[in-house]
Amino acid sequence: MNELGRIFREAWISGVFKHYPGEPKPGYITPWEQTPQWEREAATAVCEQVRAFIEVTGGNTAQLTREQRGRFVAICWIGQIYKHIPEPKPSYVADWGGLPAWQRETDADIFDHIEQITKASAPTTP
Repeated sequence: MNELGRIFREAWISGVFKHYPGEPKPGYITPWEQTPQWEREAATAVCEQVRAFIEVTGGNTAQLTREQRGRFVAICWIGQIYKHIPEPKPSYVADWGGLPAWQRETDADIFDHIEQITKASAPTTP
């Protein structure tokens, strides 16, 4: 299970380095081992949700737009924020349009990364 959380976290960090304007905040790039437990659980849950979505669509998520892919990750993450933080700051639960561009791009990258890993590990049918 931790492996799924790591997949999510590594994709997040990669996206932050790629899309964040300037020097990212230290909390954005904290390595998995130093990530708070609630955030590890949230990352694992979101990765599981994305994988399940890819699987139940028969892998046809490639037809989604980049925005749809990113929105899916964002909404799953918001659900985890509400689960783990009783009264989150509004910025923690901002809707898609309220997210900065770098975060929207990072969320879409996360979906893509999870999709690639999911498809690569899927059993092939004869």
